[in-house]
Amino acid sequence: MEPTLRESIIKMLDRLGPRRIIIVSSAPQIRYPDCYGIDMSKLGDFVAFRAAVELLKDTQKTYILEEAYSLCKQLQRSNSLHAQNVVKQIYKPFTVEEISARIARLITPPETRAEVSVIYQSIEHLHLSCPNNLGDWYFTGNYPTPLGNRVVNQAFMNFMEGKNERGY
Repeated sequence: MEPTLRESIIKMLDRLGPRRIIIVSSAPQIRYPDCYGIDMSKLGDFVAFRAAVELLKDTQKTYILEEAYSLCKQLQRSNSLHAQNVVKQIYKPFTVEEISARIARLITPPETRAEVSVIYQSIEHLHLSCPNNLGDWYFTGNYPTPLGNRVVNQAFMNFMEGKNERGY
């Protein structure tokens, strides 16, 4: 959806001359891979992940990427890649609003005159609106099985190593 937003929708809307374009998502930011049926397994495909990486670069905190990668490699060597979701560390320094603001910058074509912002559903409101549905792991990173942790950590190692392949 992101290329469609950037290359078509936002450009078309901007031609109408608005001061602001607000994109509203009924879902929270998708931050983590899904390995339980939907083929979403490459972290580099997630605009929220790319936004967090950009923010780490801007704030001179890229050491967090290196530390997370090192921990993943250590877990892999000890056959414990499933033990924890290391990728959560990448989002930790930033608020949802900071990541949303960076997402807006990533999806805004350079020639756009309007101010673009993106508003996401919060995790708390998602849970309120869907109280009996616990399938929120691609938003929260709280996987229902150890397989999820293994997949997200492998996807992160693939990203760091420049491999454009699935985490499973």
